[in-house]
Amino acid sequence: MKPRIVIPTVAPQAYEALMNLEKYNASTSLTSTHKELIKIRASQINGCAFCINMHTADARKYGETEKRIYLLNAWREADVYTEEEKAILALTEEITMISNHVSEEVYQNAASLFDEKYLADIIMVIITINSWNRLAIATGLRAV
Repeated sequence: MKPRIVIPTVAPQAYEALMNLEKYNASTSLTSTHKELIKIRASQINGCAFCINMHTADARKYGETEKRIYLLNAWREADVYTEEEKAILALTEEITMISNHVSEEVYQNAASLFDEKYLADIIMVIITINSWNRLAIATGLRAV
């Protein structure tokens, strides 16, 4: 593939804005498990090999098991995720595939399990990883 634009070099202020959002996400009370499940699942849906590679490694570092990582793509059929994790994964899928909209059922299920602040932070992590996926795919970042 031909070299593509390097956003941090060409548009450093835009890149820094995205980095600031990532810094905010890191400061929230969301568990590392919740953050990494969101990041891996959205990256799987978007087909971002760079981010899948990065976030599965991060998840392992935070103690995630191989079994749960391998089953993530079929989480509905797996009995290794909590009710809260399943709500997060359903919300991640619907926000990532936003053209189908976020159903009231999925939103209300998540809202019943989390307080407003935690839910807001879940949504922000989902939005952020989708931005990173699009940046990586558009600029041709490759997993090493």
